[in-house]
Amino acid sequence: MQRPRTEPALPLALGLRAMTERDVETVCAADRAAYEHPWTEGIFRDCLRVGYSCWVGELEGKIVAHAAMAVAVGECHILNLCIHPDWQGRGLGRRLLRHLMTFARTRRADSAFLEVRASNSRARALYASEGFCEIGQRPGYYPATKGREDAVVLARAL
Repeated sequence: MQRPRTEPALPLALGLRAMTERDVETVCAADRAAYEHPWTEGIFRDCLRVGYSCWVGELEGKIVAHAAMAVAVGECHILNLCIHPDWQGRGLGRRLLRHLMTFARTRRADSAFLEVRASNSRARALYASEGFCEIGQRPGYYPATKGREDAVVLARAL
């Protein structure tokens, strides 16, 4: 019988910094490990090229988390937030999400939006605990192993 994993609230060792082109290959490897339908290198490079707010989280010099967010006209839209599966369940997603919200406020955003797979109960619980509320759905938004999966649209005031 396995013992439940303990989850520290906010690991202090997570270093957050802006993503660079040099990070894209490592970020893509983490995305592939975490998702059945990951982003491509081209998508991450496009996010950097157009100036989206892209971040990596490091532990002991190793990238274990990443995020991409667009901020414009008083809103932010979280496009991708990923924790490598080896590091999930330890508070890193919460830490990265809070960093994104703080950064968006410095850019004068007053609301945040995101989509999450309807089946992703862990992510939905995290977002709900951080004040996100469901405001809609996008039917068939995500590719899935068998067809498409709906996205739940979430929002919160900043």
